[in-house]
Amino acid sequence: MLKKERYHHVVNYFAAKQPNAETELHYNNPYQLLVAVILSAQCTDKRINQVTPALFARFPNAQALAEVSADIVFDYIRSVSYPNNKAKHLVGMANMLVNEFKNVVPADVNELQKMPGVGRKTANVIASVVYHAPTMAVDTHVFRVARRLGLTIGKTPLAVEKDLIKNLPQHTIATAHHWLILHGRYVCVARSPKCDICELSTVCKYYEKKIK
Repeated sequence: MLKKERYHHVVNYFAAKQPNAETELHYNNPYQLLVAVILSAQCTDKRINQVTPALFARFPNAQALAEVSADIVFDYIRSVSYPNNKAKHLVGMANMLVNEFKNVVPADVNELQKMPGVGRKTANVIASVVYHAPTMAVDTHVFRVARRLGLTIGKTPLAVEKDLIKNLPQHTIATAHHWLILHGRYVCVARSPKCDICELSTVCKYYEKKIK
């Protein structure tokens, strides 16, 4: 199967099954999503959704978050991974959001990455989800699923990102990020992928090798 055909099949499948796929993080505005995505690094969305209600109640906007120390923020996020670093990142991000970006979460990926705790993946998520930009955030799920399906042979997140951006129809890119994440989270899991229930097995390179 040619790469073009594989992409066509995968896109058609997800477009039919999950046309409105979206992030599982809970948020009400761009500021809240930015906080949630920073917290979600190497942590589950389920855990973040347990933590953020109290956090957002105490710090409803960037100004409120910028006015406290990282020690205070730590008390609200102690159950997430790397809480010390993330508390510092959140306070630093909030200060920059208030003082440099006038409380407007930037749309530009490069501008977003100027803020503490915001790497390329986080910036791509914000640009995609908030501004519907054709950016592809490559986390562990996207990296794994894209390579297993045969959509890319990229060996780094950036290589995978570029491959997906190049080959996916532009209007699907923002949603495709969620397609791949959700498929990796619930079907194409890391250790024991559920190939027996996967409807993409007929075009999956991983499955093809598995049954040989």
